[in-house]
Amino acid sequence: MWTKDEAVAATGGTCDMDWSARGVSIDTRTIRPGDLFVALTAERDGHDFVAQALEKGAAAALVSRIPEGVAEDAPLLVVKDVQIALEALGRASRARTGAKVVAVTGSVGKTSTKEMLRDVLKGQGRCHAAEASYNNHWGVPLTLARMPRSTDYAVIEIGMNHPGEIAPLAKLARPHVVIVTTVAPAHLAAFDSLEGIAREKASIAEGLEPRGTAILNGDVATSQILVDASEAVGAKVKTFGEHASCHHRVTDIRICDHVTVAEGRAWRQPLLYKVGAPGRHFAVNAMAVLAAAHALGLDRATALGDLGRWQPPAGRGLREVIGLDNVDTAQTLELIDDAYNANPTSMEAALEVLAAGSVKHGLGRVARGRRIAYLGDMGELGDAEAELHAAIAELPFMARLDTVHCVGPLMRNLYEALPPERRGRWTETSAEMAEGLRRDLDAGDVVLVKGSNYMRLGRLVDAIRKLGQAAVAIED
Repeated sequence: MWTKDEAVAATGGTCDMDWSARGVSIDTRTIRPGDLFVALTAERDGHDFVAQALEKGAAAALVSRIPEGVAEDAPLLVVKDVQIALEALGRASRARTGAKVVAVTGSVGKTSTKEMLRDVLKGQGRCHAAEASYNNHWGVPLTLARMPRSTDYAVIEIGMNHPGEIAPLAKLARPHVVIVTTVAPAHLAAFDSLEGIAREKASIAEGLEPRGTAILNGDVATSQILVDASEAVGAKVKTFGEHASCHHRVTDIRICDHVTVAEGRAWRQPLLYKVGAPGRHFAVNAMAVLAAAHALGLDRATALGDLGRWQPPAGRGLREVIGLDNVDTAQTLELIDDAYNANPTSMEAALEVLAAGSVKHGLGRVARGRRIAYLGDMGELGDAEAELHAAIAELPFMARLDTVHCVGPLMRNLYEALPPERRGRWTETSAEMAEGLRRDLDAGDVVLVKGSNYMRLGRLVDAIRKLGQAAVAIED
């Protein structure tokens, strides 16, 4: 992937030892022999782990100084600033490939849409995308720096927490197609308004290659901001959504237990398609994926087939069957793992999926299947955070739920707004909530776990899995 001479030319650094790297890593826990280790400084200084990386077989290390405990003749590529050098590697990697690049941003659905794109694109060529949600100032250049030269298609996820983050990353990625999944009240603590969030999301179009295509959510109130910004940079604009004015329009959505079936119009033709996971948001974002496939000139039938087999990754709506009895295989519950992130829009979408879940009666000690939610705090919502949490109680899907358990100080607002018959337990932390899981749940239940990542509701997911047998992912 990188020779010493190529890396030196890209970064302007110095290195006396010859080496070649098969990959790029920033984490000694997952580093593989032959990787170039990048000593980033974030929560911890990566220079403290250079010796360990070399011991594990790293081909070389990208550093801004010679770390303690590292031999003088170690293969070190020394630069002024490691972050800037990583960006330079990403820029050089992007320049040397002929890959068609799709960049994705949005308040909700970035990662699941990236994964849909991965499945669709890899069916028609060599596709490169980050294995995790690497969408920030180091994640985007790292994804680019890891891109093989022979890549046909690449998917780059771009996120933000503050104004001014998206455009520089988009210019680094130089996409041929950009997608804005939606604009929603997320990160309001850093923005004055929803319009401010829309302008930031719209800035992804600033990185478009000439004659590039912008695929934009046409349902949100701020759609015109997205359209105007994209047209201002000369992009070909295509909208998607459920509104009649959208170029790629979803006209009917049927949420089933394990799939979503949708009808719509695209390419001025009627369209019937399936997504291998339940969720209105999945069906709508799938239309954006199909629009991207069209913009890239892909085979439509192959794209539709691959889309129907797609399933969300762990923490993003993955559904699993949890066996509760080693002998009686009918004693199961169903888990919806959506614990990675949350804001009001994604929370509403997840609750709609739970409300549509099919429970099973006549099993377990309760003998009545229930729809149960474990909901954690939603972060970065600004001054309206208390009201936004309490407002979940008024969502129409809540009427079909049996019990809602709440985790965190902000979710106390929802707990107090819930009617007594739907109110479960409230705890400050996920660890406290996990202690009562065995009493809460029974065979036949459908269970949703949803919250912002910092609430660590993944602990609840793990605890639910440990209630019985090894989890088995549902396949359609």
